[in-house]
Amino acid sequence: MNSMDTIPLNDLTKQHDPLREELDRAIAKLVSTNAFIGGAPVRQFAEAYAEFCDVGHAIPCANGTEALRIAILAVLGPGNGTCEIITVSHTFAATAEAICQAGYRPILVDVDPATHLMDLDEVDAACTDSTIAIVPVHLYGQMVDMNLLKAIARRRGLAIIEDAAQAHGAKFGEFGPGQLSNAASFSFFPGKNLGAWGDAGAIVTNDDDVARCAAQLIDHGRSDKFTHTRIGCNARMDAIQAAVLNIKLSHLGDWNEARREAAGWYGSLLADAQDCVIPTVAPDARHVFHQYVVKVPQRETVRAVMQEAGIATGVHYPIPLHEQPAFGTLGLSPDSLPVTHELCQRILSLPMFPGITRRQVERVAQMLMQAVSATTLMAV
Repeated sequence: MNSMDTIPLNDLTKQHDPLREELDRAIAKLVSTNAFIGGAPVRQFAEAYAEFCDVGHAIPCANGTEALRIAILAVLGPGNGTCEIITVSHTFAATAEAICQAGYRPILVDVDPATHLMDLDEVDAACTDSTIAIVPVHLYGQMVDMNLLKAIARRRGLAIIEDAAQAHGAKFGEFGPGQLSNAASFSFFPGKNLGAWGDAGAIVTNDDDVARCAAQLIDHGRSDKFTHTRIGCNARMDAIQAAVLNIKLSHLGDWNEARREAAGWYGSLLADAQDCVIPTVAPDARHVFHQYVVKVPQRETVRAVMQEAGIATGVHYPIPLHEQPAFGTLGLSPDSLPVTHELCQRILSLPMFPGITRRQVERVAQMLMQAVSATTLMAV
């Protein structure tokens, strides 16, 4: 097998090469002016991303984890460890880390077995007198039904802060992240649908007070250059990341459509595959397929077969939060969240990126079906 036969999980080179000259010019301009912190690129990105998300404010910051932590602090203020925020176990650790670091106790609920997103019936059942907010996770590029979630939150007097780290450009019905909540946080980790050249993130909101507080928290609590209104931190986005994101943002819509087209190819090729479950897209959801995640039996054996054939795969995520040592104090066992536990044994992320070809998708699908079929026979 030569390198031309390999198919990566993500191909950033294919994304960056057509933009190389424009990106190089933008970086060279920053180098020539020594303008590395704040400045015009960061302001320009804040304005452009707010417009893209159709919200009043976008506040750039250093990374997605800080975006969520600071969004929680801007909406709720610092916690004392007693109030609870409901989120899911099937997510990256940063979701619960941000809740804990803001001073709140994460309450982990199960997910819908079809969409892999927060089970809203579980949310309603998990609410107590100590519950103060909900953090839905728009996993893999598909949004939670925010209309239903907002109805729960309104009825119980709770805030909503969205973890939209994987949902750049996603919608549920007419609304995207940040439009029906107190705030939403994004990550621009390089592999995201909109990725920087390092760590970067943003908070979006329609609330003027939340935006003002978040902007101050991100920059040492400053309300102007020499006045520190509150205790903050250094979570600023640097100008190089903003310059890269300014260029890439104009292509995000096309890139998302390319992902959706590739997902359609996968869906048609794998629709009748035995022992392979393709993603479920809710009827009103505009899925942007940050990942294309299937469910298979004997996942590690299937992965090994795919790897041998030169096809990269991923697992997002193999160990749910309620089974992680860091969150052992929550007192949950694996069977406390049975859907999440079972899901994490079977999920497999297939190659997905703008520029993946129909031929590559066909090869991935063919090898996946062969691998699943072979492992199923081995198990008989």
